[in-house]
Amino acid sequence: MKTHLGRRPFSAMELHTLYNGYIYSDFKVAREQAKHWHFWLPLIAYYTGAYSDEIGCLTLDDLEIKNDILCFNFHTHGKIKARLVPVHKALIDAGLNEFISFVKAQNHHRLMFDLPAKSGRYSEKVRIWFTGEGERAGYLQKCAIPNVDQLGMKTAISSLRLNFEQQVRIYALQANSKEAFNYLLGFNEYTHSRFSDIALLNAVIQQVRVINPQLHWQRFTQRQSH
Repeated sequence: MKTHLGRRPFSAMELHTLYNGYIYSDFKVAREQAKHWHFWLPLIAYYTGAYSDEIGCLTLDDLEIKNDILCFNFHTHGKIKARLVPVHKALIDAGLNEFISFVKAQNHHRLMFDLPAKSGRYSEKVRIWFTGEGERAGYLQKCAIPNVDQLGMKTAISSLRLNFEQQVRIYALQANSKEAFNYLLGFNEYTHSRFSDIALLNAVIQQVRVINPQLHWQRFTQRQSH
């Protein structure tokens, strides 16, 4: 059933809605079981183009500093290549460093430590939370965003990768580097294993549009119940 449904990126309005939804507001919704990954995973997905499984696999060791630039080292997806993706400033502004300190203080090794694997994969749990399953509404429905639009195009957590791809294509071409685009998306068209110019990658990544400059992880942890 699912295979014929094409994926589409989120519209600017939908992105605004997602990143101003209850996860990023000052109040919890009824019966919500807030997890740290609910806050971070959609943000990291938008600013890195990584799949939810890759984000779920990230460990503290996968945070690498190259030429004074903090990067995520994604290397756990069979279909796309390992790559270093510079951390967008918006993630730092949202409290990523504080969160990393918290993860270390709790003696966890995995960044999304409270995201459990289901049948060996993290993406299953993410999918159910984000797009719902059966009678259970997901974050999308709770933000009043349809899973499938009038044209039969589907939105899911992986739609955020399409938003990333759209933007990075423009900025990489403006920087005259198709190579940077292919590398940042883990495409096989990039034939080398490393990309020497981390500063160029960083320049491309930092241009990805900031969707909600107000959000912060500590605000998330302090949300009140209605």
